[in-house]
Amino acid sequence: MRTADFDFTLPPELIAQAPLPQRDQSRLLVLHRFSGQVEHRRFCNLAEYLHSGDLLVLNNSRVIPARLRGINAHTGGQFEILLLEGNAINDWWVMLRPGKRARAGTQIIFRDAHGQPSRVHATVLDKNDEGHRRLRFEGAPNIADLLDVLGEVPLPPYILRADTSHMAHDRQRYQTIFAQPPGSVAAPTAGLHFTESLLAELSARGVQVRFLTLHVGLGTFAPVKAETIAAHTMHEERYELTEETARAINAAKCAGRRVIAVGTTTVRVLEALASQAANSAPATVTAGTGKTRIFIHPPYAFKIADALLTNFHLPRSTLLMLVSAFAAPNATQGRDLILSAYATAIGERYRFFSYGDAMLVA
Repeated sequence: MRTADFDFTLPPELIAQAPLPQRDQSRLLVLHRFSGQVEHRRFCNLAEYLHSGDLLVLNNSRVIPARLRGINAHTGGQFEILLLEGNAINDWWVMLRPGKRARAGTQIIFRDAHGQPSRVHATVLDKNDEGHRRLRFEGAPNIADLLDVLGEVPLPPYILRADTSHMAHDRQRYQTIFAQPPGSVAAPTAGLHFTESLLAELSARGVQVRFLTLHVGLGTFAPVKAETIAAHTMHEERYELTEETARAINAAKCAGRRVIAVGTTTVRVLEALASQAANSAPATVTAGTGKTRIFIHPPYAFKIADALLTNFHLPRSTLLMLVSAFAAPNATQGRDLILSAYATAIGERYRFFSYGDAMLVA
């Protein structure tokens, strides 16, 4: 399939710039994938679509304040730095702008929350094929421990902020209420809609709730640049699946109960681990940690996920391709079904992307 097959036009005013006052008041488009029926609800109505015995699996990765501001120690020029992945303590791959001014050996002094130079500085060590720089940090035992002081919320570029007045609010709302292990540089956005009361309601109805971890990387939201999706090289992300969650998933699959994946990040972990297991019916998963580059696009035969909760995704993104695959398992017509649902959502003025509304594909 061609990358252009996953393009669509979105009116800019439908890109959500801020979350709603209440998380679970987001709208929820329910797509019944086998009939094509569409319903328009609120996220707080989610319990009506889940059943006793269903297993809800969520990604509990915590977003780190990964955006830093710095100056060139020699010229005074400004840098914006986005932490991508740590290799070791004080050793990180980063996205750095403007990159042309960050040759190997460049010294960068970081600013604090008040815009003043801090004691933390770094040296550019290397550049990889993707244009990312490797930095060695100094002036602190571990830069990760200072991110709450030096860092900003790594909002995606389509969320515009004229000043820092929203920063405290973004620190709270660009984070799920169940976030635990730090490591993501972008939020697992499908989980942003959940509240404590909604999770309690689901549990009271007999829905099991379990967590896994996938630390979301910048590549998750990057558009596919290759002409064909088969030519795209998928980014790599770190995951952890605990014994408790693995047992719950395997028990659900063996009993014929549904596994509801919250977010494309959750789906990637479930399907990556299922694909590693020996072919069996039903499929099972094994607990563990690792990295995955799994790229799910039409056609794809899903082994674990039976329903998917997700947000509305960017054109030409791997996320849109995954959702299209889920809409019609092991077939290609899911793209048409999803783009039709997106067109309906646009007509109904749904809010798109990270702070936007949600979609249940069941």
